[in-house]
Amino acid sequence: MGSFAIILLTLRNIFADMTTLQAIKSNIAPELKRLNQLIRSQLSSGNPLMDRVIENYLTTKGKQIRPIVVMLCASMFGPVTDRVLDAAAAVELLHNASLIHDDVVDDSKLRRNRPTINAVWDNHIAVLVGDFFVSTALQRAIATGDIRIIEAIGQLGKLLSLGEIDQIYNAREHSLTEEAYFKIINFKTASLFVACARVGCHAVGADDDSTERLSRVAELLGLCFQIRDDIFDYYEADKVGKPTGNDLREGKVTLPLLHVLLDETAPRHDEMLALSSAEQLDYDQIAVLQAYARDNGGIDYAYDYMRRLRDRAAELLETLPAGDARTDILDLFDYIIARDF
Repeated sequence: MGSFAIILLTLRNIFADMTTLQAIKSNIAPELKRLNQLIRSQLSSGNPLMDRVIENYLTTKGKQIRPIVVMLCASMFGPVTDRVLDAAAAVELLHNASLIHDDVVDDSKLRRNRPTINAVWDNHIAVLVGDFFVSTALQRAIATGDIRIIEAIGQLGKLLSLGEIDQIYNAREHSLTEEAYFKIINFKTASLFVACARVGCHAVGADDDSTERLSRVAELLGLCFQIRDDIFDYYEADKVGKPTGNDLREGKVTLPLLHVLLDETAPRHDEMLALSSAEQLDYDQIAVLQAYARDNGGIDYAYDYMRRLRDRAAELLETLPAGDARTDILDLFDYIIARDF
């Protein structure tokens, strides 16, 4: 395939992906507008510095996939009420708090192509702003008046922290098993999607059985999201549009490379296994491991795994109420698996 054809195919995929997400958003556009108004009003502090930092941060909202999941799950069983919006705001605020704190820990200078809070101000202010988001998330959970939603948000905060700690520990111990990998991404990413499903269902009074099944669907969605995110790390930065190789730089081996390293018949297996366990990797060594994962089926395996997760979710969704929300949830799987950034 020529370079021009590749460019056209890439542009077509990006347009198709964005069209899918925009179509989903358009179905709940009024609710999304109310959600963002709620978040903005609840983050108003009266402190000039805090308000200035937050106002700048809110200029870029991201794709808001998580609150969308809350609303879709809720709308399978009832209308998107103020209680649903409070629950969605709680999840989105806690998620953003984790991003702000992650940027401090990772010393990240950019997020969503904009300077991070810690880059513009400093770590001290960034941590305090993140804490402010956490407290506001808890307030919105309490505002729902549902102890199950409050419990879900509290449990989520614990799981997000444990996922990050597990990943650091496994990187230092060079633990290479799929079981350890999926435990980490279940805690650090899928748990957030599970919380979205739970609070959405609780907010509209869905029955326990439906809540559990939809929570499992959300878990599969979260696993897909993280696997796709991990795949980005195995390409060159100019092809992805953001820095890559960060996980490898930190000693974190994710599914594409993990699959190849667990295959003892793969070429140069012992050499690559030893390289992946090095205490520090330079740019060229990271490039070698990235290419090793790509050239030996690691990327294909990760895509196949996501498709299998999507198929399992489709089976579960068939047991839940039909309608636009159910269709949109399955479309989210396709969007996440195909997304280019």
